[in-house]
Order: sequence, then structure tokens, then C-alpha cells
Amino acid sequence: MLNRFRQFWTHLFSPIAHFLLRHGVSPDAVTLVGTIGVCVGALGFFPRGQIWQGVVVVTAFVFSDLIDGYMARSSGRSSSWGAFLDSTLDRIGDAAIFGGFVLYFANSGDDMVMMVVSLYALVMGSVTSYARARAESLGMQAKGGIAERADRLVAVLVVAFFADVFNAIILLDIVLWLLAAASTVTVVQRMVLVRRQALGLSQPAHPPTA
Repeated sequence: MLNRFRQFWTHLFSPIAHFLLRHGVSPDAVTLVGTIGVCVGALGFFPRGQIWQGVVVVTAFVFSDLIDGYMARSSGRSSSWGAFLDSTLDRIGDAAIFGGFVLYFANSGDDMVMMVVSLYALVMGSVTSYARARAESLGMQAKGGIAERADRLVAVLVVAFFADVFNAIILLDIVLWLLAAASTVTVVQRMVLVRRQALGLSQPAHPPTA
């Protein structure tokens, strides 16, 4: 759903991308620094209960995912390696964000149930991405669903920020429950989509009738 705004944000950050290219910064370097920043923001702040501060740091580095892609395309450096690196590091960043909430509920939050819910949301988010990647490796498509990566990240970061600012952590609890459920539904949706494609490919071709 939120991917429709990708072009707007890409255009907004294009001057930064061109500035980095002029100074010899590679797209891969931006990808790596962005992931490190996300991990530091999530794992350095969330477990200590400093949620809104962590969200600000994470958000600042999340946009590197748009910048590095634009840099690669505009400089003609797009490659299979770059796509692989970007996708792999995205998974690490996502795991750090939800892992940070797992540690928060285990430590500062002292809530075992929400710790498990956060961990489940982390796992199902990874399975959602894996389902698409595996389908594409088999020559099929598994895009879409009610909770794509951008939707999950924006939802959890925005709600977490306001939940901490207004001292209403129940909001964070609610969004994590919703994301856990939505990620599960998305995985099922992608499995059904791939199943239909696989059945279509396995159907024998009927000879034309005279």
C-alpha cells in the first residue's frame, strides 16, 4: 500500500543521492551505513525504554533504502550483487527493529506475552519476505498482501513514537498484535498465490480441437 509513495520520497531525497555520488560514495556503502544506523538505533535505544529516541534514529537511516537504490540506477551501477546486498541487509534491519522491541518487553517492559508477540511478528515478517524471494527464484510472483514490508515498518515506527511520547505503551501492544496477525495473513495470501501459479504451470496443455 505505502509503496505508492515511494516515487515521492525518492524524488525528495534525490539531491542527497546526487551529492553522495559526486563525492565518490557508492550505493553499497550507503546500504551498509543505513543498516548499521538502523541496528544501532533499534538495539541501542529500544531495550532501554528510550523508544521515541530510537524511532528518530531508525527513521533517519531507513530512508537510505531509497537513496541507495536511486544512486545505483542514476549512476548505472545497478547489479545483481547490489540487489542481493540490499535485500539481505533489509532483513537484518527489520530483525533489529522488532528484536529491539523483544528486548524492550523482556527488560524495561517486563511483559512476557508482548515479548513473544514481538518475536512472532519478527519471524512472520521474515517469512513474508522469504515467501516472495523463494517464489521469484522459481519463476513465479508473490507480491502483495495486506502487510508488505513498508507497511509494517511505518506502522510500528509511527505508533511506537507516539506511544512513548504520550506514555501510552498500550498503543505499541496493539500495533504489534495487529502486525503479527497481518503478517500471518500476508504469508497465507502469498502461499495461495504461488499455489495457484504452480497448479497452472502443472496443467497439461490440451491439443487444439479440430
